[in-house]
Amino acid sequence: MSKVVFITGASSGIGKAIGEFLLNKGFIVYGTSRKPERYPESKINLVALDVRNSESINNAIKTVLEKETKIDVVINNAGVGITGPLEEIPLEEVKNNFETNLFGPIEVMKAVLPSMRQHKSGLIINITSIAGYMGLPFRSVYSASKGALELITEALRMEVKPFNIAITNVAPGDFATNIAAGRYHAPLVKGSDYEATYGRTLSMMDEHVDEGSNPNEMAEAILKVIESKNPKVHYKVGAFMQKFSILLKRILPDTVYEKLLMNHYKL
Repeated sequence: MSKVVFITGASSGIGKAIGEFLLNKGFIVYGTSRKPERYPESKINLVALDVRNSESINNAIKTVLEKETKIDVVINNAGVGITGPLEEIPLEEVKNNFETNLFGPIEVMKAVLPSMRQHKSGLIINITSIAGYMGLPFRSVYSASKGALELITEALRMEVKPFNIAITNVAPGDFATNIAAGRYHAPLVKGSDYEATYGRTLSMMDEHVDEGSNPNEMAEAILKVIESKNPKVHYKVGAFMQKFSILLKRILPDTVYEKLLMNHYKL
């Protein structure tokens, strides 16, 4: 029987690419969107879900379980970007980012784990970010929310292993998607002490996304994880230097690594 895959945030970007790729490989794929009616031509079965709303999450999981009786793979992909000097980001935007990037995935996992325990099998893949491995200037909140999800995954992975449930992180680098258009970014404030440095960094981040890799690379990586008998704790997908930056952080003194980042961002 084909495996049933449930992907949050599958109406565009990486989630859509993963969903369509797995659909073509013979999987039964359900994706989510806050407003599925906006995507009548979607190749993926879309169900309504807002990761900031527990009732919405539970209803979406229940809908799929009623149709398929089980969910074999959950891919926590829904997320939102955020940029800006921490001092100038409204606290409500910080909270919204954590609601989407951390608390939402936690609620999705809590909603699906009882069914996976019942079937004594399951795989949860949390899409994090290479940015979650380091504190990046003007991306502090994003790095923090994705880094927190990495650690949550490490811990929960050990808790559910006795039930034959696997959990892993897949951290992408920059991919050519519409994430830049959908993220919150603090406005450039004229006369702000951060105006020049934040302006340069914001332009650089947009260029990185525009020049990013094809999202199908992520889809292929996800398939390999699904087909793996023993998924690893962490996977990184992206350009060589982006992945290499994680290794450098491990081996270099903190101040040396910090200087490399500041040089890169021209700070």
